[in-house]
Amino acid sequence: MPFYVSPDQQMKDRADYARKGIARGRSVVVLQYDDGILFVADNPSRALHKVSEIYDRIAFAAVGKYNEFENLRLVGVRYADVNGYMYDRSDVTSRGLANFYAQMLGTIFTDQNKPYEVELVVAEVGEDAATDQIYRLTFDGSVADEHGFVAMGGQAEAVAEALKERYRDGLGLAEALRAGVHALEQQDADRHLDAKALEVAVLDRNREHRLFRRLTSSRIEQLLTEAAGEGPSEEGAEESAEDGGTGGAESTEGAGEAGGADGGDGGDGAGGTEAPKGT
Repeated sequence: MPFYVSPDQQMKDRADYARKGIARGRSVVVLQYDDGILFVADNPSRALHKVSEIYDRIAFAAVGKYNEFENLRLVGVRYADVNGYMYDRSDVTSRGLANFYAQMLGTIFTDQNKPYEVELVVAEVGEDAATDQIYRLTFDGSVADEHGFVAMGGQAEAVAEALKERYRDGLGLAEALRAGVHALEQQDADRHLDAKALEVAVLDRNREHRLFRRLTSSRIEQLLTEAAGEGPSEEGAEESAEDGGTGGAESTEGAGEAGGADGGDGGDGAGGTEAPKGT
């Protein structure tokens, strides 16, 4: 005879299991700045991304188990493409996508033996800071409408507390990046995150059409130098001049890109849970 387990205990066990998996990963922070929304991830991998484009004005950030949030990213891209094609591109919104993800995650959490070990942020940049939208989704399908900044994964509470101390409305890009990096460094007092250990992307409201862009290592280094009050480095200044000050050399990710090389945490194998800090 199978053992009887009460529904309350089942839900508690699943929730504890998912939280432990998410906490083993490296953190991601999402914060608003004066020209859009900034994504900063502790992720040295150049191939496996934790931040991705979903649609013209919408981006996706995730922590947890790589193969699970990569599946969610691909499903989100299909949802956006189909709705944009059937109706109108303006009908694809972050709120609709967040509701779609919430239904999926809630069903998986209650109906399957193993919940998804993921936490997501779906963000949409508006015409101004007041119309930006940031939604945080947890493993059980819960949705929260966030304002200002979000920290998830790893030691999320310590990261959020550090962000709270430094964040203010109207930050410039360099200041916002420095605040995000400083918050991520609070997980380990002895750790210094340089440009090569970071994955950084923005939704820039000043661009046209597709507003998502990734920042190169040299651009990240330039912004961190500016935030430290040392002025732009020579290499970064040359890059800005060549790019027209918009980061033109930075790669923009295709929204319909196939999954294998997109999404994820450095150090993860495909389908593996994120490696602990320091690995």
